[in-house]
Amino acid sequence: MMAATSKDGLVIVDKPGGMTSHDVVARIRRLAGTRRVGHAGTLDPMATGVLVVGVEKATRLLGYLTLTEKQYDATIRLGQSTSTDDAEGEVTGGASAEDLSAKTLAETVKSLTGEIAQVPPAVSAIKVDGQRAYKLTRAGAAPDLKPRPVTVYEFTVTAIRPAEGDLLDVDATVRCSSGTYIRALARDLGSQLGTGGHLTRLRRTRVGGYGLAGARTLEQLAERFEVLPLAQAASAAFPRRDLSADEARRLAHGGRLAPEGHSAGHAATQEHPTAAYAPDGTLVALLAEQDGQVRPLVVFAGS
Repeated sequence: MMAATSKDGLVIVDKPGGMTSHDVVARIRRLAGTRRVGHAGTLDPMATGVLVVGVEKATRLLGYLTLTEKQYDATIRLGQSTSTDDAEGEVTGGASAEDLSAKTLAETVKSLTGEIAQVPPAVSAIKVDGQRAYKLTRAGAAPDLKPRPVTVYEFTVTAIRPAEGDLLDVDATVRCSSGTYIRALARDLGSQLGTGGHLTRLRRTRVGGYGLAGARTLEQLAERFEVLPLAQAASAAFPRRDLSADEARRLAHGGRLAPEGHSAGHAATQEHPTAAYAPDGTLVALLAEQDGQVRPLVVFAGS
Protein backbone atom coordinates (compact mmCIF):
# COMPACT_ATOMS: atom_id res chain seq x y z
CA MET A 1 0.00 0.00 0.00
CA MET A 2 1.18 3.50 -0.78
CA ALA A 3 1.69 5.46 2.42
CA ALA A 4 -0.03 8.77 3.01
CA THR A 5 2.20 11.83 2.75
CA SER A 6 2.64 14.43 5.47
CA LYS A 7 0.37 16.74 3.45
CA ASP A 8 -2.59 14.33 3.34
CA GLY A 9 -5.15 15.50 5.86
CA LEU A 10 -7.67 18.08 6.99
CA VAL A 11 -7.15 21.63 8.15
CA ILE A 12 -9.92 22.91 10.44
CA VAL A 13 -9.92 26.65 9.78
CA ASP A 14 -11.59 29.31 11.92
CA LYS A 15 -12.67 31.41 8.94
CA PRO A 16 -12.64 35.18 9.47
CA GLY A 17 -15.46 37.44 8.30
CA GLY A 18 -15.07 39.17 4.96
CA MET A 19 -13.44 36.23 3.18
CA THR A 20 -15.10 33.75 0.86
CA SER A 21 -14.54 30.04 1.36
CA HIS A 22 -12.66 30.10 -1.96
CA ASP A 23 -10.33 32.78 -0.53
CA VAL A 24 -9.51 30.46 2.37
CA VAL A 25 -8.80 27.56 0.00
CA ALA A 26 -6.45 29.79 -2.01
CA ARG A 27 -4.57 30.71 1.19
CA ILE A 28 -4.27 27.05 2.24
CA ARG A 29 -2.97 26.13 -1.24
CA ARG A 30 -0.11 28.57 -0.77
CA LEU A 31 0.64 27.36 2.76
CA ALA A 32 0.47 23.66 1.79
CA GLY A 33 2.37 24.11 -1.45
CA THR A 34 -0.21 22.18 -3.49
CA ARG A 35 -3.23 22.96 -5.64
CA ARG A 36 -5.05 19.81 -4.49
CA VAL A 37 -7.09 21.58 -1.81
CA GLY A 38 -10.86 21.87 -1.32
CA HIS A 39 -13.44 22.58 1.37
CA ALA A 40 -16.56 20.92 2.80
CA GLY A 41 -19.56 23.20 3.11
CA THR A 42 -19.39 26.83 1.98
CA LEU A 43 -19.56 29.67 4.49
CA ASP A 44 -20.86 33.06 3.31
CA PRO A 45 -18.32 35.92 3.43
CA MET A 46 -19.98 37.51 6.50
CA ALA A 47 -19.92 34.20 8.40
CA THR A 48 -17.07 33.03 10.62
CA GLY A 49 -16.09 29.75 12.19
CA VAL A 50 -15.42 26.16 11.24
CA LEU A 51 -14.46 25.57 7.61
CA VAL A 52 -13.15 22.07 6.94
CA VAL A 53 -10.39 22.13 4.31
CA GLY A 54 -8.94 18.98 2.73
CA VAL A 55 -5.38 18.71 1.43
CA GLU A 56 -4.20 16.12 -1.13
CA LYS A 57 -5.85 12.70 -0.50
CA ALA A 58 -8.14 14.19 2.15
CA THR A 59 -10.01 16.10 -0.59
CA ARG A 60 -11.68 12.75 -1.27
CA LEU A 61 -13.30 12.87 2.17
CA LEU A 62 -14.93 16.24 1.55
CA GLY A 63 -18.03 15.13 -0.34
CA TYR A 64 -18.97 12.88 2.58
CA LEU A 65 -18.18 15.48 5.23
CA THR A 66 -20.44 17.99 3.46
CA LEU A 67 -23.38 15.68 4.28
CA THR A 68 -22.82 15.76 8.05
CA GLU A 69 -24.82 17.89 10.48
CA LYS A 70 -23.64 21.37 11.40
CA GLN A 71 -24.05 23.72 14.35
CA TYR A 72 -24.15 27.54 14.41
CA ASP A 73 -24.43 30.51 16.74
CA ALA A 74 -26.50 33.19 15.03
CA THR A 75 -28.07 36.59 15.58
CA ILE A 76 -31.39 37.26 13.83
CA ARG A 77 -32.68 40.82 13.57
CA LEU A 78 -36.47 41.00 13.63
CA GLY A 79 -38.25 44.04 12.18
CA GLN A 80 -36.40 44.19 8.86
CA SER A 81 -36.24 42.04 5.75
CA THR A 82 -33.36 42.31 3.25
CA SER A 83 -32.75 41.32 -0.35
CA THR A 84 -30.17 38.69 0.67
CA ASP A 85 -31.74 37.60 3.99
CA ASP A 86 -28.63 38.88 5.76
CA ALA A 87 -27.01 42.19 6.73
CA GLU A 88 -25.20 42.51 3.38
CA GLY A 89 -28.42 43.08 1.42
CA GLU A 90 -30.68 46.09 0.98
CA VAL A 91 -33.62 46.57 3.35
CA THR A 92 -36.79 45.52 1.54
CA GLY A 93 -39.43 45.88 4.25
CA GLY A 94 -40.35 45.14 7.84
CA ALA A 95 -42.66 45.94 10.73
CA SER A 96 -42.10 46.81 14.38
CA ALA A 97 -40.87 43.95 16.57
CA GLU A 98 -40.67 45.84 19.88
CA ASP A 99 -43.96 44.44 21.23
CA LEU A 100 -43.17 40.84 20.30
CA SER A 101 -43.73 38.51 23.25
CA ALA A 102 -41.28 35.82 24.30
CA LYS A 103 -44.12 33.28 24.13
CA THR A 104 -44.97 34.11 20.50
CA LEU A 105 -41.30 33.97 19.57
CA ALA A 106 -40.86 30.58 21.28
CA GLU A 107 -43.93 29.12 19.53
CA THR A 108 -42.71 30.32 16.12
CA VAL A 109 -39.19 29.00 16.71
CA LYS A 110 -40.73 25.64 17.61
CA SER A 111 -42.64 25.58 14.32
CA LEU A 112 -39.30 25.93 12.48
CA THR A 113 -37.75 23.00 14.37
CA GLY A 114 -37.74 19.41 13.17
CA GLU A 115 -38.27 18.27 9.59
CA ILE A 116 -39.27 21.32 7.57
CA ALA A 117 -39.53 22.39 3.92
CA GLN A 118 -37.19 25.33 3.30
CA VAL A 119 -36.91 27.56 0.24
CA PRO A 120 -33.22 28.46 -0.26
CA PRO A 121 -32.34 32.18 -0.43
CA ALA A 122 -32.54 33.72 -3.90
CA VAL A 123 -28.94 34.85 -3.43
CA SER A 124 -27.41 31.40 -2.97
CA ALA A 125 -25.17 28.96 -4.83
CA ILE A 126 -28.07 26.65 -5.72
CA LYS A 127 -27.91 25.73 -9.41
CA VAL A 128 -30.96 26.32 -11.62
CA ASP A 129 -30.62 25.03 -15.19
CA GLY A 130 -26.85 25.10 -14.79
CA GLN A 131 -26.75 28.68 -13.47
CA ARG A 132 -26.10 29.78 -9.89
CA ALA A 133 -29.20 31.32 -8.27
CA TYR A 134 -27.27 34.37 -7.07
CA LYS A 135 -26.08 35.15 -10.62
CA LEU A 136 -29.62 34.93 -11.99
CA THR A 137 -30.94 37.08 -9.13
CA ARG A 138 -28.30 39.77 -9.62
CA ALA A 139 -29.04 39.77 -13.36
CA GLY A 140 -32.67 40.60 -12.56
CA ALA A 141 -34.04 37.12 -13.27
CA ALA A 142 -34.50 35.71 -9.78
CA PRO A 143 -35.35 32.00 -10.07
CA ASP A 144 -38.40 30.34 -8.53
CA LEU A 145 -36.64 28.07 -6.06
CA LYS A 146 -38.54 25.06 -4.78
CA PRO A 147 -38.78 24.09 -1.10
CA ARG A 148 -36.32 21.40 -0.02
CA PRO A 149 -36.59 19.06 2.98
CA VAL A 150 -34.13 19.88 5.76
CA THR A 151 -33.96 19.00 9.43
CA VAL A 152 -33.45 21.52 12.22
CA TYR A 153 -32.49 19.33 15.18
CA GLU A 154 -32.16 22.26 17.58
CA PHE A 155 -33.22 25.90 17.38
CA THR A 156 -32.64 27.42 20.82
CA VAL A 157 -33.03 31.11 21.62
CA THR A 158 -30.23 32.15 23.98
CA ALA A 159 -30.88 35.91 24.28
CA ILE A 160 -33.36 38.58 23.21
CA ARG A 161 -32.46 42.28 23.26
CA PRO A 162 -33.71 45.54 21.76
CA ALA A 163 -31.77 46.86 18.75
CA GLU A 164 -32.00 50.29 17.16
CA GLY A 165 -35.49 51.77 16.82
CA ASP A 166 -38.22 49.13 16.99
CA LEU A 167 -35.95 46.26 15.97
CA LEU A 168 -35.23 43.20 18.08
CA ASP A 169 -32.09 41.04 18.04
CA VAL A 170 -32.44 37.33 18.80
CA ASP A 171 -29.37 35.21 19.55
CA ALA A 172 -29.82 31.51 18.84
CA THR A 173 -28.01 28.19 18.56
CA VAL A 174 -28.98 26.06 15.57
CA ARG A 175 -28.04 22.43 14.92
CA CYS A 176 -29.18 21.25 11.53
CA SER A 177 -28.80 18.89 8.60
CA SER A 178 -26.66 19.54 5.57
CA GLY A 179 -28.32 21.92 3.12
CA THR A 180 -30.03 24.06 5.76
CA TYR A 181 -29.67 27.82 5.22
CA ILE A 182 -29.58 29.82 8.46
CA ARG A 183 -30.34 32.95 6.41
CA ALA A 184 -33.54 31.29 5.24
CA LEU A 185 -34.36 30.33 8.83
CA ALA A 186 -34.00 34.00 9.83
CA ARG A 187 -36.15 35.07 6.88
CA ASP A 188 -38.88 32.54 7.67
CA LEU A 189 -38.90 33.40 11.38
CA GLY A 190 -39.46 37.06 10.54
CA SER A 191 -42.06 36.21 7.92
CA GLN A 192 -44.11 34.01 10.25
CA LEU A 193 -43.96 36.65 12.99
CA GLY A 194 -45.08 39.35 10.52
CA THR A 195 -42.08 41.54 11.31
CA GLY A 196 -39.59 40.50 8.67
CA GLY A 197 -36.17 39.20 9.68
CA HIS A 198 -32.63 38.77 8.52
CA LEU A 199 -29.32 37.37 9.74
CA THR A 200 -26.77 39.80 11.21
CA ARG A 201 -24.22 37.36 12.65
CA LEU A 202 -23.33 33.74 11.91
CA ARG A 203 -20.59 31.64 13.43
CA ARG A 204 -20.32 27.94 12.59
CA THR A 205 -19.20 26.10 15.69
CA ARG A 206 -19.17 22.53 14.39
CA VAL A 207 -19.14 20.44 11.20
CA GLY A 208 -19.73 16.78 12.06
CA GLY A 209 -16.97 15.78 14.47
CA TYR A 210 -14.89 18.94 13.95
CA GLY A 211 -15.43 21.89 16.27
CA LEU A 212 -13.96 25.28 17.12
CA ALA A 213 -11.71 23.74 19.77
CA GLY A 214 -9.65 22.15 17.02
CA ALA A 215 -9.85 25.07 14.59
CA ARG A 216 -6.98 27.45 13.84
CA THR A 217 -6.94 30.93 12.38
CA LEU A 218 -5.15 31.68 9.13
CA GLU A 219 -2.59 33.67 11.12
CA GLN A 220 -1.85 30.65 13.30
CA LEU A 221 -1.57 28.42 10.24
CA ALA A 222 0.81 30.87 8.60
CA GLU A 223 3.08 30.61 11.65
CA ARG A 224 2.87 26.82 11.83
CA PHE A 225 1.10 24.85 9.14
CA GLU A 226 -0.04 21.36 10.10
CA VAL A 227 -2.79 19.04 8.90
CA LEU A 228 -4.91 16.58 10.84
CA PRO A 229 -3.56 13.28 9.42
CA LEU A 230 -5.87 11.33 7.14
CA ALA A 231 -6.52 8.40 9.48
CA GLN A 232 -7.17 10.67 12.47
CA ALA A 233 -9.35 12.99 10.38
CA ALA A 234 -11.63 10.15 9.29
CA SER A 235 -11.95 8.69 12.79
CA ALA A 236 -13.38 12.00 14.03
CA ALA A 237 -16.16 11.92 11.46
CA PHE A 238 -17.10 8.30 10.69
CA PRO A 239 -17.72 5.02 12.52
CA ARG A 240 -14.65 2.75 12.45
CA ARG A 241 -14.12 -0.77 11.10
CA ASP A 242 -10.82 -2.51 11.74
CA LEU A 243 -9.76 -4.87 8.97
CA SER A 244 -7.61 -7.96 8.80
CA ALA A 245 -4.57 -7.76 6.53
CA ASP A 246 -6.42 -9.84 3.92
CA GLU A 247 -9.50 -7.58 4.05
CA ALA A 248 -7.31 -4.49 3.73
CA ARG A 249 -5.61 -5.89 0.63
CA ARG A 250 -8.96 -6.82 -0.90
CA LEU A 251 -10.44 -3.36 -0.32
CA ALA A 252 -7.30 -1.62 -1.62
CA HIS A 253 -7.96 -3.33 -4.95
CA GLY A 254 -11.67 -2.42 -4.99
CA GLY A 255 -12.93 -5.74 -3.60
CA ARG A 256 -15.98 -6.24 -1.41
CA LEU A 257 -16.44 -7.60 2.09
CA ALA A 258 -19.14 -9.29 4.11
CA PRO A 259 -21.09 -7.05 6.50
CA GLU A 260 -19.59 -6.80 9.97
CA GLY A 261 -22.92 -6.83 11.80
CA HIS A 262 -24.77 -3.86 13.21
CA SER A 263 -24.42 -4.25 16.96
CA ALA A 264 -22.73 -0.85 17.12
CA GLY A 265 -25.30 0.94 14.96
CA HIS A 266 -26.97 1.03 11.58
CA ALA A 267 -25.54 -0.27 8.32
CA ALA A 268 -23.15 2.10 6.56
CA THR A 269 -24.66 4.06 3.66
CA GLN A 270 -23.31 6.45 1.06
CA GLU A 271 -24.54 9.37 3.20
CA HIS A 272 -23.17 7.82 6.42
CA PRO A 273 -20.16 5.67 5.53
CA THR A 274 -17.79 3.72 7.74
CA ALA A 275 -14.02 4.32 7.76
CA ALA A 276 -11.99 1.10 7.31
CA TYR A 277 -8.49 0.74 8.77
CA ALA A 278 -5.65 -1.67 8.07
CA PRO A 279 -3.97 -3.42 11.03
CA ASP A 280 -1.21 -0.76 11.00
CA GLY A 281 -3.79 2.04 11.42
CA THR A 282 -3.71 3.20 7.80
CA LEU A 283 -7.03 4.49 6.43
CA VAL A 284 -7.90 2.09 3.59
CA ALA A 285 -11.34 3.22 2.41
CA LEU A 286 -14.78 4.59 3.20
CA LEU A 287 -17.39 1.83 3.08
CA ALA A 288 -21.10 1.48 2.40
CA GLU A 289 -23.32 -1.59 2.46
CA GLN A 290 -25.31 -2.50 -0.62
CA ASP A 291 -27.16 -5.70 -1.57
CA GLY A 292 -25.77 -7.58 1.41
CA GLN A 293 -22.15 -6.69 0.69
CA VAL A 294 -19.83 -3.93 1.85
CA ARG A 295 -18.21 -1.99 -0.98
CA PRO A 296 -15.63 0.80 -0.98
CA LEU A 297 -16.98 4.26 -1.82
CA VAL A 298 -13.48 5.70 -2.06
CA VAL A 299 -10.15 3.93 -1.64
CA PHE A 300 -7.20 5.77 -0.09
CA ALA A 301 -4.57 3.04 0.21
CA GLY A 302 -2.51 2.87 -2.97
CA SER A 303 -4.33 5.84 -4.51
